[in-house]
Amino acid sequence: MMFVKLVVSSIFSYLSWSLVTLQINHRRASTMGIPLIRLPTDPLNVFFQVLEPHIFRLLDALPISLPECIYCLRRGWYFKDKADMHLKYGPVWALVTPRDIHVHLSDSEAIHEVFSRRADFIRPSKMYELLEVYGPCISTADVKNWPRHRKILAAPFSESAMSYVWSESLHQTQQMMQTWISAPRVSSVGKDMRTLSLNVLAAIGFRRSFHFRGSNNNATIREDGMFSYRDALQIVLDNVILLMLIPRRYLTYSWMPASLQRIGHAASDFKKHMVQMLDEETRLLSEGKKGSGSLMTSFIQAQARSERSKDTGSNAPQGLSVDEIFGNIFVINFAGHDTTANTLAFSTLLLAAHPAVQEWVAEEVTSVISGKPEEEWNYADLFPRLKRCQAVLLETLRLYPPIMALPKSTNEYPQPLQVGDRRIVIPPRTGVQPNIIATQTHPQYWGPDPRAWRPSRWITTSSGDQEGLVTPPRDTFLPWSDGPQNCPGMNFSQVEFVAVLARLLFRHRLQVIKERPLETDAEATARVLRVVNECDAQMLLRMLDPDRVSVACVPAL
Repeated sequence: MMFVKLVVSSIFSYLSWSLVTLQINHRRASTMGIPLIRLPTDPLNVFFQVLEPHIFRLLDALPISLPECIYCLRRGWYFKDKADMHLKYGPVWALVTPRDIHVHLSDSEAIHEVFSRRADFIRPSKMYELLEVYGPCISTADVKNWPRHRKILAAPFSESAMSYVWSESLHQTQQMMQTWISAPRVSSVGKDMRTLSLNVLAAIGFRRSFHFRGSNNNATIREDGMFSYRDALQIVLDNVILLMLIPRRYLTYSWMPASLQRIGHAASDFKKHMVQMLDEETRLLSEGKKGSGSLMTSFIQAQARSERSKDTGSNAPQGLSVDEIFGNIFVINFAGHDTTANTLAFSTLLLAAHPAVQEWVAEEVTSVISGKPEEEWNYADLFPRLKRCQAVLLETLRLYPPIMALPKSTNEYPQPLQVGDRRIVIPPRTGVQPNIIATQTHPQYWGPDPRAWRPSRWITTSSGDQEGLVTPPRDTFLPWSDGPQNCPGMNFSQVEFVAVLARLLFRHRLQVIKERPLETDAEATARVLRVVNECDAQMLLRMLDPDRVSVACVPAL
């Protein structure tokens, strides 16, 4: 009885606290004079995040339309909503919760101002602390330390490395296509694109070369007491949310289920691989050698420069600590792998559903390649000319951005912000979210049919029939963020994607495998689009079940 009273009183106290803080935050938010929606709990509440899938599974079974105060609690509601809330409430409105105020922006000039005023609208580093699976990283660095991380991380992804990205992407795509062509169907486009992306990243960033393994031969085996680098990393990335919530050492306990022990061992083995890489690069540097040229090489060289600067008394930037090195290796793998892999999966299924777009892209590829043997597919010559391939990437990222909003926060002072013809003042320590997917699907910027996947919208033709890429209005297209803190891997992802697409459509096409003998082409297309648009957002936007669509890779007619 005493226990029941304690539980009831705790629940009552929590509800009372929530009502009071919700009212306080609503009063703070009201000073901005913008539309407000009250939420009964904060979407970032950890307890609610655990319960959220189960709550909405029950709500979805009810024959009711959810009110906005519940609708906006669903994880990834941005994707389904697109720009609807902004079309209803205008370019700025806010969610008010017991924990915080979340101001949503779709006005491009206001978004540009937020990104430009980096000291006024700061990155809420605490929101990203879950990414510190192996140590501090660029995503959790404060304003003072972020430039140090960024300078060191950007070096291996410079323009000089893009030729290697191009050739490795072509090589991996060729191997993937061999498995696709030899099989009657590709049963898991999503898994195969994850493997390809993982192999490219391992080769470019970490000088680990792997042969492509199709999804039908993707078993991971722990040999000699240790997973391989790729297998360990793949298991870590496939179970990243679990590892963010539960420290890996706990997962290896003997009383844990075998499936969790396997994840824990993979996470520990990945750390061992990083330690081995660190030791090897340190040894090479001490012997006066250049090292492997990997990301780890850059980290160790930066460390060495920092040590030398201390000895000479100069003020050269500090290198990364060992924990920061491991933390950044993980976050680069997580961000660089999953974002590209998901975008490739979306694009592949969308192309399969749109044969006319495939032919449009293949026309360009055939013209640009112009009979060159593969060993002569030169990055500097070909990549800038494959505009239609780039257009497919841009259009896919416009409708399916990996991250749908970019959290910022005002600092300890109120911040004025011009939004259209109004000037609002945002209270101190208030969340500000440039809504990427709303801005990228807003008819104000993208015309009367902004939700249609149409890569040709990115192509412009000059008077001499020379095709070029459209430059959208400033800060209406933000898949790599904007401003000083934009993604350092932007060029890497563009080059990899274009190489994969060009090689894939050079002499082959993708066909949707019919689900039943009497399924028409229109029905098959509609089915693919349903699968592509059934998404969730755990850490990044992804299809719920891409394996519901099988494709065939067939020779072009």
